[in-house]
Amino acid sequence: MSNLRILYVASEINPFLKTTEVADFVRRLPQAMQERGMEIRILVPRFGLINERKNRLHEVVRLSGINISIGDEEKPLIIKVASIPNAKLQVYFIDNEDYFHRKSVFFDKEDNFYEDNDERAIFFCKGVLETVKKLGWSPDIIHCNDWMTSLIPLYVQSTYKNDPIFKDSKTVFTIHNNRFSHKFGDDLLDKVKMIDIDDSMLHPLKTADYEGFIKIGVEFADAVINADEESSDSFKKVIADISNKIKIDTIQNGDDAEESYFNLYNDLVG
Repeated sequence: MSNLRILYVASEINPFLKTTEVADFVRRLPQAMQERGMEIRILVPRFGLINERKNRLHEVVRLSGINISIGDEEKPLIIKVASIPNAKLQVYFIDNEDYFHRKSVFFDKEDNFYEDNDERAIFFCKGVLETVKKLGWSPDIIHCNDWMTSLIPLYVQSTYKNDPIFKDSKTVFTIHNNRFSHKFGDDLLDKVKMIDIDDSMLHPLKTADYEGFIKIGVEFADAVINADEESSDSFKKVIADISNKIKIDTIQNGDDAEESYFNLYNDLVG
């Protein structure tokens, strides 16, 4: 089934922004799948380091204007789009003035982890799903990359499970191990919660740290991939704790990765 619809979600993509290997991974894999006949959409945050004029970003007015709830607040969602040079791929950017206009990604100039990175991740994950709904484009596979996207499998299996756009979607969660040491506040679970999510579903996230975000992604994804060859023992334990109920593979970012992901996508849908 080479004509699958695949939604790629990540924190960055080359050439717009690169701070980790995720940017190269999300640049290569979608194009490889497109060349195999698959229909692709890519969504990333519009971090302030991305030069809008240089990269020719422009707002998609018909997709913008949704308000995303974060705790007791409502934050406006702005959608921008740009094309990848020398590729027939468009990238949609999730934007919000409060969360994404600062001139850095997850750390400030003093290398302090932003206290609201949890809210930025929640806004991004909710914003991705609402944008896809507005596009009216139903993905067969939602491929989430790294901790910032880890809430999407949870939302797809709960709040959005009966939505016609997502009711048949399968989620893939690739862990790249861009770990952080910060612990979020006690209100994290309340901010993450949406309709049809009870407290027991959020148990993996109770530690309110990097491993909590990874655990929630692993818990609810249909397939989990470890892309980090040298992951620590504690990291391997996070995966092992849940691996008895879920499909977990290790796929290194080498020459064989494209074939492995192609087969995985088809296995999940088939």
